Amino acid sequence: MTKITSLPADDTTCGWYHLSKGRAVQPAHSGHSTARWVVVGAGFTGLAAARQLAEHFPDEQIVLLDAQEVGFGSSGRNAGFAIDLPHDIGADDYIGDIGIAKTVLKLNLSGQSLLKDLVERHRIDCQMKHCGKYQAAVEPRGIAVLDAYRRGLDKLGQPWQMIEANELPEHIGTHFYRKALFTPGTSLVQPAALVKGLADHLPGNVTLYENTPIVEVEYGAKTVLRHAHGSITADKLVLTTNAFGMSFGFLKGRMLPVFTYASLTRPMSADEQARLGGKPYWGVIPADPFGTTVRRTPDNRLLIRNSFSFNPDGRANRKYLERFAPRHRDSFERRFPMLSGLPFEYTWGGALAMSRNHLGYFGQLAPNVYGALCCNGLGVTRGTATGKLLADWLAGEKNDLIDFVLNSPGPCANPPAALTSLGLNFNLKWGQLRAGQES
Repeated sequence: MTKITSLPADDTTCGWYHLSKGRAVQPAHSGHSTARWVVVGAGFTGLAAARQLAEHFPDEQIVLLDAQEVGFGSSGRNAGFAIDLPHDIGADDYIGDIGIAKTVLKLNLSGQSLLKDLVERHRIDCQMKHCGKYQAAVEPRGIAVLDAYRRGLDKLGQPWQMIEANELPEHIGTHFYRKALFTPGTSLVQPAALVKGLADHLPGNVTLYENTPIVEVEYGAKTVLRHAHGSITADKLVLTTNAFGMSFGFLKGRMLPVFTYASLTRPMSADEQARLGGKPYWGVIPADPFGTTVRRTPDNRLLIRNSFSFNPDGRANRKYLERFAPRHRDSFERRFPMLSGLPFEYTWGGALAMSRNHLGYFGQLAPNVYGALCCNGLGVTRGTATGKLLADWLAGEKNDLIDFVLNSPGPCANPPAALTSLGLNFNLKWGQLRAGQES
């Protein structure tokens, strides 16, 4: 018997969640039932896995469980970038091995393409815009990153445009940045609206139970999942819970639950929009990974996302919201002095499942237990892609992408817990300090 000692507990202040369209939340599971397939975790990975299992096995019932409401957890809390390009921060040109990079690009594009198709087919209102992204820099070190990445993109054969400081205000309004590398393949979304829409258009043989946290699991020839009001016995269990996979007994000491934080303004008035200028919507990621992500949304809000905390139990902690909200204000004021004082309506945190070697897990975890875990901050596209591929693999399919993720060595082991906590917290603080003006 495995007792689940840590369950999701996100803050209640996520702007994406509150601004997305309301939906009929599906009831929690109660009583005792059996199922051929049970998928735990209804984020991007779990939704994709359940959908694809239903397509492969139309005569079988697929049960999809989530501990919270769909869209309330990590999948609805990211910055909303559906990124296509690989970005190997350990390589000099951020591309690295060209063969691996091409496969990663294909993997990301497969997830992005699936999402585009579902949004169009089901008319999901999630502000999806195929507008590319800017990777922007202020510090000389950040500019060197852009130049190196440009060389890597050339090697990969991918398009780019370098935009100088005097041209950037026409794109993003602000004069803050010295240079930006624009790549056209990224799509921007309202993530909570997207994940809610995906959940509301699942195949008929998928049964979704929300607000059903699992508290005990008994593994064996069949897996028994127990919760406060009953149990489900599964022939096959699929875990798509990211770092909470460790609570289920797998990959212990191999994933790192890191939270990052965002604030979202009220909508800009017509006068404020005129003062800002630039395009009506865009997304900027920092050249320095510890810098600030910024978005202008289609409903004319501005998003600031920066700052990190290591929360070993994967649960939100309000002290970090109070600590980082002033940092968001400072980052906003430096970028948008023409909008000084524009208030934030929402500030929230969201978890990333990271690994020290930036690799995820895909495959069999135990007899009749399978998982796609640890998206390393690429949950929108990578989670969607690996969730679908896991279902394809379980249905007996073979292809180069399945081989690629199956053959990955997966997340490496962390040092002992005390050293991990001490070292990671130091690195997070040092990285944010070192980001300088990029923060």
